[in-house]
Amino acid sequence: LPSFELMPLFQIQSLHLYVAQMAGGTSVQPFKTVNDYENWLKRLADYEVFLDTCIFKMKEGLAKQVVMPKALAEKMLPQLQGFISTPVESHLFYTPIKNIPESFALDDRKRLDREYRAMILDKLVPAYKRLNDFIETEYLPNCRTTSGLGSLPNGKATYDYLLRLHTTTNLTADEIHELGKREVERILGEMEKAKSEIGFDGDLRAFFDHVRSSEAQMPFTEPEEVIANFNAIGDRINLRLGQVFDLKPKVGFEVRRTESFREASASAEYVPGSKDAVRSGIFYVPIPDVLSYNKFADEALFLHEAIPGHHYQLSLQQENDQLPEFLHPESMGVFVEGWALYAESLGKELGLYADPYQYFGMLSMEMHRAIRLVVDTGIHAKGWTREQAIQYSLDNEAESEDGIITEIERYMATPGQAVSYKIGQLKIRELRNRAESSLGRAFDIKAFHNQILNSGSLPLVLLEKKIDSWIAAQL
Repeated sequence: LPSFELMPLFQIQSLHLYVAQMAGGTSVQPFKTVNDYENWLKRLADYEVFLDTCIFKMKEGLAKQVVMPKALAEKMLPQLQGFISTPVESHLFYTPIKNIPESFALDDRKRLDREYRAMILDKLVPAYKRLNDFIETEYLPNCRTTSGLGSLPNGKATYDYLLRLHTTTNLTADEIHELGKREVERILGEMEKAKSEIGFDGDLRAFFDHVRSSEAQMPFTEPEEVIANFNAIGDRINLRLGQVFDLKPKVGFEVRRTESFREASASAEYVPGSKDAVRSGIFYVPIPDVLSYNKFADEALFLHEAIPGHHYQLSLQQENDQLPEFLHPESMGVFVEGWALYAESLGKELGLYADPYQYFGMLSMEMHRAIRLVVDTGIHAKGWTREQAIQYSLDNEAESEDGIITEIERYMATPGQAVSYKIGQLKIRELRNRAESSLGRAFDIKAFHNQILNSGSLPLVLLEKKIDSWIAAQL
């Protein structure tokens, strides 16, 4: 994918953000031994080379007119500047030293302190400054005003490939676009029913505005209250989990606030725990402004990111001794995200969605994924502008405008990835409907979920063959 070689950084899902996340010491990079601390310094030496290589590649992109949309490049500058201006004692990359184990020898602690300070001040800060200055003075003025891949050399072929990669199907951009529009219309009908149940007078657009601005849906004053609410949702789910699943991961799970350096442009996400269950899986929740944090979709969000969504599926996969070792970390997006979106629909079976606003939140999250089919293909295959995609989303969902802008800019940065959620969910729901229809009273929801989950991440064609064989074996 030559286009992305020449656009090596984005404002989201980008290596410079992953490295910073590891530097904080709460992610997958261990900081338990002196050797861990020394190994991280070696990795950072390579990371400095990566940052300079990005400048080289982006200059090549300028020469070949393969450049980022201006709106995305602008979002990267505050991220980079935060690593330039922060004093070393407060610097994210100094965090491991602040948390250094007292069991280390005093000489090692002093030496590592000196080496980490030198790495930050002499290597990382200058490298970040070189990159920031290049983007600000040379790259940004020459960024493109278009939003999609279609405006780049070989853009159509690149996007067609990415759709096949992310969906594991041969669906075309046009087919996905039309499927998305049909799903949007279907979900709008369900939303009308939910609005009527709540008793709101006015059309859906007015109800979206009501949900976005409702003080009752923004009750929190401290970030810890948001985290506590998610933990309470998990407690309610656990009461009924055994009625729907008989597989359970060994690894633990926790909810955390997203780190401040990436919180402003981050979405909620799950980071798997370690295979040996020593490090728990983490559900990260961005809370950039707790007073405006809206909880109306929190139950669906927990189902998706945590239990029985990503935490369940990814943990069971890496703990599955029946799978070859190389498949344990495999993460095929259309399966992983399709499962997580399907998991949102299990709320009523798991004792959730008694609050009609939370049920509307589930519909809103499903709508969000249906809209992705329309706007992702619109941006990258049909010449839609960033503003056109934002307006389509505002017209059809209850997300805040700031949230929608962040999402649209995500699709601009990661073409095709966002369509995988809905494509995967529709296939899993289709297979469940087929199994229920074929097996009748013999259908066992636990056994069905076992069949979906016990082979790891599968392309949709293999998943369908597997479930069809399972159904046939019971007839």
